[in-house]
Amino acid sequence: MTRKKAKVVFDELSSKTPPLSVQKIKTIGILIPNMDNPFFVEIARNIQHSGHELGYRVVMCSTDNDSIMEIEYSSLLKNNSIDGLILAGGFENDTILKEIVDEGLPIVLICQDIPSLLVDSVSVDDFLSGYQVTNHLLSIGHEKIAVFAEKTRSSKERIRGYRKALQDAGLEFNESLVLVSDSTVKSGKQLAKQILGLIKRPTAIFACNDLLAVGIFQGARERGIKVPDDLSIVGFDNTLLATSVDPPLTSVKQPIEKMGREVINLLIRRIEGKDESKRRIILFPEIIFRSSTKPPITKSSEGTKKYI
Repeated sequence: MTRKKAKVVFDELSSKTPPLSVQKIKTIGILIPNMDNPFFVEIARNIQHSGHELGYRVVMCSTDNDSIMEIEYSSLLKNNSIDGLILAGGFENDTILKEIVDEGLPIVLICQDIPSLLVDSVSVDDFLSGYQVTNHLLSIGHEKIAVFAEKTRSSKERIRGYRKALQDAGLEFNESLVLVSDSTVKSGKQLAKQILGLIKRPTAIFACNDLLAVGIFQGARERGIKVPDDLSIVGFDNTLLATSVDPPLTSVKQPIEKMGREVINLLIRRIEGKDESKRRIILFPEIIFRSSTKPPITKSSEGTKKYI
């Protein structure tokens, strides 16, 4: 999505709602990193639904992973007298975030946490997610496992979990198997074609979102590598993309509905001045097993393929 195409989506009130000049409408703003990722669209939809139930209008802006647009849209929302702000994962401008906090605007993070700031947050346990995915792949025989990560705090935690699982299995961490890129299908495809061209290529790849995973499918196909016979793939977010590829993608599910309710409840408590202590809600991930992983194939002494 280009900057010109970045959308500001306003959640319309019912036709019976008086205009702003007559009635002060309670409004919550939400910034998401992009609208290409179905996960963030679904997060916004659930926040919108939860907000409506509690009498709040929700205004959503997409920053398109652009630091300048983060500044512009956060300023836009503040200047339009929102009552509180939700920042969805990927907001990396700590300076702007600190300014918003210092100005006293109620704010809650979703899908990320920043320990250095007194800001409420709701997220899945990213460290545990990375550990569980890696442990699953190790348990079925994979040892050369690559990770395709985003440039986010949550991806760093997933990589940390990946490293810990390798350590617990007595395997060395190979930094060359961790590739960081933009969170797009195109990036996933490019990285996949690159790493799958190696003589000693990985037998499994853990993608830190489903967009990257779809790109890995495409890159593997162009290399003539079959999934899961020649390559196992695990994604993250369990979006509709997971069931749109063939074979269906094993992916980590985040409890989106619960996350939406929790983040709205935290923000409204802040807006109403009911809480001063920082709250950090961490929810458990769940791996949804499908058909994109299986034990790796090796060549036996007779030259025939076998699963290990």
